[in-house]
Amino acid sequence: MNLVAVSAGLSTPSSTRLLADRLAESARAELAEQGHDVRVDVIELRELAVAVANNLVAGFPSPPLAAAIDAVMRADGLIAVTPVFTASYSGLFKSFFDLINPDALNGKPVLVAATGGTTRHSLVLEHALLPLFAYLRAVVVPTAVYAASEDWGSGGDEYTEGLPARIRRAGGELATLMTTRPVEEAPQDDIIAIERHLSDLRFG
Repeated sequence: MNLVAVSAGLSTPSSTRLLADRLAESARAELAEQGHDVRVDVIELRELAVAVANNLVAGFPSPPLAAAIDAVMRADGLIAVTPVFTASYSGLFKSFFDLINPDALNGKPVLVAATGGTTRHSLVLEHALLPLFAYLRAVVVPTAVYAASEDWGSGGDEYTEGLPARIRRAGGELATLMTTRPVEEAPQDDIIAIERHLSDLRFG
């Protein structure tokens, strides 16, 4: 199975990349426990920023950007993590997903997450990220993860789950959706063409 994480963090090191890595590891571990072989790819949008801008202007992706877009389209599950800028997702994050074919995420399991300096921005998940992926007709996991600066290293309290617990729960939910997603059947015309090709090979 292919699991792809998209990180829109701009700094190095980045809390956005760290959250993407931990979410990916949580989902990978759950899938591995179920006996699935999982390939994990992390796409750093910071490294593709110029290519994304050029693609928006010229209409053609560079080879690295084309590979990143293809990885997202072919993924069995997707993790999308953005830092919060002006109470929403970053421009780089939105620009990248503007380049994805609108039908490519149809029915694809997606885990959304965001990082910010304060918990006041946690509603970005509901008012920005969820509507974006709902428009793309993705299947968004129930648990979205927001990590403020104060959440790192926090175990939570009797009223609130800590960040590690939310990461484990979200990763588990993504793994469940990935393993229960219906397998798309090839169109009937394609099946007939394949059968004819095999027949030619057998009797030709």
